Amino acid sequence: MTFPLRVQGTGCEASLIMTGRPSVLVVEDEALICELITDVLHDKGFAVHAVPDGEQALRYLESGADVDVLFTDINLLGAIDGSQLARRARERRPELPVVYCSGRCSASAVAPPVPRSVFVKKPYSPDDLCRLFERLTAARH
Repeated sequence: MTFPLRVQGTGCEASLIMTGRPSVLVVEDEALICELITDVLHDKGFAVHAVPDGEQALRYLESGADVDVLFTDINLLGAIDGSQLARRARERRPELPVVYCSGRCSASAVAPPVPRSVFVKKPYSPDDLCRLFERLTAARH
């Protein structure tokens, strides 16, 4: 069963879709990219919460919400970039899978990446990304 909830935000609208599948926290400040990946994940049956910046992502994680994968752009607007977000998220949830992405820089720009994380270069295939999320969460579901 799916229950859409749209909350107005800037850039990418925050959204939560409830399903029985793994949940993904998408942190992307480019509205069109955020909408595309959120729609694809939703269509593939993932529970999705999307926010446009690291501050909102941390608040969501601190709320105790169910998150199986953190998917974050490296270059984010605001005080917290994707690298900082991943480190702070792992302080709260040490086993949380992290997938970084960027269209401007390479994996070497993540200094240092959190252990057991993955880097995906933009543009990425949404279907490949879904398969990656499924692999990362297979043991948990």
